[in-house]
Amino acid sequence: MTQQIKNVVLVHGAFADGSGWLAVAKILQADGYKVSVVQHPETSYAEDQKYTKAAIDAMDGPVVLVGHSYGGSVITEAGNHPKVAALVYIAAFALDAGESCATIEQDLPQASKAFKPDSNGNWWIDPEHFVADFAADIPRADAEFMAISQVPISTDAFTHKVTSPAWKTKPTWYMVATADRSINPDQERMMARRAKAKTIEVDSSHVAYMSHPKETVKMIEEAAANAYANQGHRVAARG
Repeated sequence: MTQQIKNVVLVHGAFADGSGWLAVAKILQADGYKVSVVQHPETSYAEDQKYTKAAIDAMDGPVVLVGHSYGGSVITEAGNHPKVAALVYIAAFALDAGESCATIEQDLPQASKAFKPDSNGNWWIDPEHFVADFAADIPRADAEFMAISQVPISTDAFTHKVTSPAWKTKPTWYMVATADRSINPDQERMMARRAKAKTIEVDSSHVAYMSHPKETVKMIEEAAANAYANQGHRVAARG
């Protein structure tokens, strides 16, 4: 087998936690990868950066950094870490400098109208609409449990503006979820295009990494193989 990057860090999005990566992590581990699933709290952008960078620091070599949804905003900054060799966005916010998740949603709104603020500075998805608007193509019982165990996202995390997008300097991959009701698929296509990402589209709800784990793993492993090859070329050029 061709040598490739062996470390993968997975970053969940808003309203979810790291358990949603279970199927993806199992396949990657079976294929010989070392996997870390970040359990960031969504309490602030700074805190989520801290948890993600700690997971990258703990890896013993180059990393493929993967983000879903709001996790894309997190990896866009955390991806500047020197160990990160490639970025993979799964129906995620690949933000440019000066953008936040909120500005992307305002520019071209998502289909869902179920996102609601509370009095504590957090945002939730109305549980009655969670299945249809967030996770329509996974087993209903799993989606209903996600609805009652959802992790709210803070207003700070949702509105924090990115300053230095890592996709401008790191090879990037993007999975568009064509039936996404939480991020407008046309916004996903726009973000993938400007990041010059290698892009695939899947007929999926917002949780494409859960409903399409094999396709997600294939993209991650392609990033691992190609980023390693690119690193080799850079080393050769310096030599």
